[in-house]
Amino acid sequence: MRWNVDVRTFREWAERKDKSPTPKLMSLDEAVKRFLRNGAVVAIGGCLYSRTPMAAVHEIIRQGFRELTIVRNLAGFETDLLLVSGCLRRLITSWCSPGYAWGMSRVLRHYVENALAEFEEWSHLGIGLRLKAAAMGVPFLPTFSMLGSSIMERLGIAEMTCPYSGEKLALVPALYPDVAIIHANRADAYGNIQIDGYTHMDKDMAQAARHVIATVEEVVDGDEIRRSAERTIIPFFCVDAVVELPFGAYPSECWGRYEADFSHIASYQQRVDERGIEGARSYVSENITGVSSFMEFLSKVGVEQLLGRVRAFRNVVA
Repeated sequence: MRWNVDVRTFREWAERKDKSPTPKLMSLDEAVKRFLRNGAVVAIGGCLYSRTPMAAVHEIIRQGFRELTIVRNLAGFETDLLLVSGCLRRLITSWCSPGYAWGMSRVLRHYVENALAEFEEWSHLGIGLRLKAAAMGVPFLPTFSMLGSSIMERLGIAEMTCPYSGEKLALVPALYPDVAIIHANRADAYGNIQIDGYTHMDKDMAQAARHVIATVEEVVDGDEIRRSAERTIIPFFCVDAVVELPFGAYPSECWGRYEADFSHIASYQQRVDERGIEGARSYVSENITGVSSFMEFLSKVGVEQLLGRVRAFRNVVA
């Protein structure tokens, strides 16, 4: 196998990591600058257009990081943006598209076919089990997923015969991101993270990563966290930075707050359909590198458009 799964080194590092309950509030600029580096393996939380930490993606692009490996269960149009900005070199995912309505990413196809980026395909479950293995502190987990597919041979995934049932199993190696970036509904200043709705793979991702940056819709008092402690998906000792950023997932959705803005994503895809890679680059120059912050981007979107996504969510749950 071509993966170096050094479980002992990670576990020793995790044991040494400071787990004291200290305040971790900081700006997004500071969090990204402090914990990312060129060539890092970065896991992105949420799923497709559900709780994508788009504000953090914008900041990664503005700060100009290079040679990143991005890990995501289902990758969305944030992948296109990272590619055309020169940040992303390798993508580990099961599927990549701006959304179900628009098919596979044309940008990713261009970059892979022209050897400008690498696409490492796993099954959705396979990626989840890789993160779970790392979170559990074990070197691999067994699964039936991917057996019989070309993924097994292409990636060189090991197999074994189950000593109890005699059935063939695929063995997926643990995956340890350097940084996990997650957007959530709320947190306290110490980094106790609560997520409403689907949690996707975020819990395992946080426990598998060396560092965790959490952008949240709101920072609340610790007493509020304790009143509903069962909803705390990620505990403070996993988290390194907490950034309060309302609408930090826009144009993706944050359940309990606002719906995804499919019109915004469709307008992006129209640029790509009409102008190819240059269309994607024009989106970046106008909405990311052409503004000073994510909040300035949101001001361009406009209050009425953002409130419309809030009303859309309320209509869904009404």
